Amino acid sequence: MDKPSLNTLGQHLQALRLERGWSLSHLANKAGIAKSNLCRLEQGNGNPTLDTIWRLAVQLNVPFGTLVAPINVPLGEDGVQVQLIDQGKGVPQVDAYWMRCAPHTLRHAEAHTRGTQETLTLISGWLEVGPEGATTVLTPGETKTFPADQPHCYRTQDQEATMLLTVTYGEQGDA
Repeated sequence: MDKPSLNTLGQHLQALRLERGWSLSHLANKAGIAKSNLCRLEQGNGNPTLDTIWRLAVQLNVPFGTLVAPINVPLGEDGVQVQLIDQGKGVPQVDAYWMRCAPHTLRHAEAHTRGTQETLTLISGWLEVGPEGATTVLTPGETKTFPADQPHCYRTQDQEATMLLTVTYGEQGDA
């Protein structure tokens, strides 16, 4: 993530934390990250993983897309890039993302808030996706909806995969 995006994320993260009247220690403990790492993030430093950003969003009781909405560049790590396309305004909260997985990528994602589902439509490549132990192989044009409130994974083979990902959130704050 570039420095302006890190600064934007840090300021937004701090504003959401302060709206709740929480200390750095309180949010860091709830999210299972070091207070020093959270402090660096809020100062626009560090290199947060996607899982760290997800954990912070869950603990702040906001959709992932709400936390990253001010950022205009893809977020990524270990061969995976994700960029928010749009957020719904209704209930349930629905976020749409563009996602790319590099060749030979295996991404394990943590469980999201209770009742959350992901719907993924593969645009190009080959992808194995779904809850760990119950994955499905997709080819271009195919769609899979699965519960994302349990650990799940994305796996590519010899070529990159691009997809549209829709996250429909369940109950916020129950993770």
